[in-house]
Amino acid sequence: MAKKSELSIQNLRTFIGDKPILRGVSLTIKPGEIHAVMGPNGSGKSTLCHALVGDPGFKVEGKATLDGQDVLGLNINERSQAGLFLSFQTPPAVPGVSVANYLRTIYNAARAPTPAISIAEFERIVKKEMLALRMDEAFLDRYLNEGFSGGEKKRCETLQMALLQPKYVLLDEIDSGLDVDALKIISQNIMRLQKERKFGLMVITHYARILQFLKPDYVHVLHKGKVIRSGRAALAAKIEREGYDKIIGEEAEGEEQGAERVGPRGEA
Repeated sequence: MAKKSELSIQNLRTFIGDKPILRGVSLTIKPGEIHAVMGPNGSGKSTLCHALVGDPGFKVEGKATLDGQDVLGLNINERSQAGLFLSFQTPPAVPGVSVANYLRTIYNAARAPTPAISIAEFERIVKKEMLALRMDEAFLDRYLNEGFSGGEKKRCETLQMALLQPKYVLLDEIDSGLDVDALKIISQNIMRLQKERKFGLMVITHYARILQFLKPDYVHVLHKGKVIRSGRAALAAKIEREGYDKIIGEEAEGEEQGAERVGPRGEA
């Protein structure tokens, strides 16, 4: 039987110590699909990304598979090699490590065991992607994310995504800290790469603004660690118009009405 091509998340639960964060999240992302995960602060959106890529700060239960392969049983590097990529909301600075050396290292590591390419060939590839992102080549000599503006950091994250060619991309609030022009340039390049390579994409965001460029196939609302509603792109527009409180209130009202129709032991 052929294995399924998808990122499957089933009843994912996370804890910091004994404190639950995610309380049973289930999603399936197929190649070429774009899923937006929205929700108010503290709903667990970023935790979902970090749990999937193997952040050691969380205890994780449930199941997650990437094209049929168990993800939760892999370490961070193995998850990256399997095809997962996370763009950080706040990428860390790495003093003393140039952007060029970092990019060449991760590029060659992702291609292993294929022999490392020459510096000249690597520069040709990276400069082509930098041109699309309108990044000055001088960035290659700077230390990774040290003194970078918000837009520069997110461009650098997008550049890494372009070089690594992942199967599934997780964008953790890539729109935070961006001005209008930077948001448009970065979003357009992500869409270009997504259309060319057909990777599955999960976009974590508070606002529908970025979804004007990254057109989602599905939108999920996360609240208190659970997906309380899923729908098409129109759901993001409804959130933008009416806010999260309206969605949360509608779900709470539906639960109350359901409880009224079912007795305390579950009898109809």
